[in-house]
Amino acid sequence: MFQNLPSTTAEAVCLIRAYEHAKRAGARVIDDPYAHWFLGPVLRTALSYEGVLPNLGPYPDWATDGIVGFVAARHRYIDDALRRASRRIGQVVLLGAGYDMRAYRFARELRRCTVFEVDHPATGGRKARILARRQKELPDVNVVRVLVDFERQSFRRELQKAGFEPGQRTFFVWEGVAMYLSRAGVKATLQAIRAMSEPGSELMMDLWYLPDEPNLVSSARRWSSNLLSLLGEPLTFSLHPDDAGPFLARLGFRLRELADAEMLRRRYFNARTHLYPTNYLVHAAVNGRPTTRTATLERRTRYGFHASRSSSPARRTTSSR
Repeated sequence: MFQNLPSTTAEAVCLIRAYEHAKRAGARVIDDPYAHWFLGPVLRTALSYEGVLPNLGPYPDWATDGIVGFVAARHRYIDDALRRASRRIGQVVLLGAGYDMRAYRFARELRRCTVFEVDHPATGGRKARILARRQKELPDVNVVRVLVDFERQSFRRELQKAGFEPGQRTFFVWEGVAMYLSRAGVKATLQAIRAMSEPGSELMMDLWYLPDEPNLVSSARRWSSNLLSLLGEPLTFSLHPDDAGPFLARLGFRLRELADAEMLRRRYFNARTHLYPTNYLVHAAVNGRPTTRTATLERRTRYGFHASRSSSPARRTTSSR
């Protein structure tokens, strides 16, 4: 995302959700009736022509190397986990919320929860303006919007000022962000989540790793991942699935489930569907109180979403949701 402009990838992800919603009910992986609200004029026009996008068949997955299918499955997987957790949590935190509408889509399931939507003022402000124009079409929900300049403010501090209660079990969603940060930035954010969370709180996040096979397909994927730099959102953090469990454990989390492309394909698609193979999700739980080492590391980190300004050329400030 370019400084002070709403996230481009957040709108692109809305297109994927709107594309899914345009399909017939039985064929949808996800159902998001609000996604098209956040599309610009060109994308809205494309969707308005009945039958244009919904009937493209396998071509979107083929053209994007399975990214379209993975994003839809990613959203659905988190949706399912949130539904299951809704009876045992008191708060939901959407970090880098983008145009996420889970608070409204699951208004009944989350009626006892406070949903905190944390994002950069550029994207969060645009979302707020769009929702204000459509307020009569929305269900009553307890949403607290927390606008944070992640370069200068602590999201943990801003959440607490907004009413976040550390003593309540919380469901954290960190979707479409980690791969755009430095390793130090990812660790700092997870340390902050860990430090502010009641044991038993849950974390859902997606990760990406750089393919290392010595073949043309992997070479093409390594090259294509750099194209996001043209949007001001380069991919910078890579973590292989084999390393995800130990990485999270060192930061005070217990890995409950890892959902790779093959698992998501089996759960939500038919056998012929191709999903991008080097993206995956982790569902983790917060362990007991942080160890001395983890607490010390967290205190040394000033902000939470990012490490120092010089630690990464990519200062990601919003999600791709």
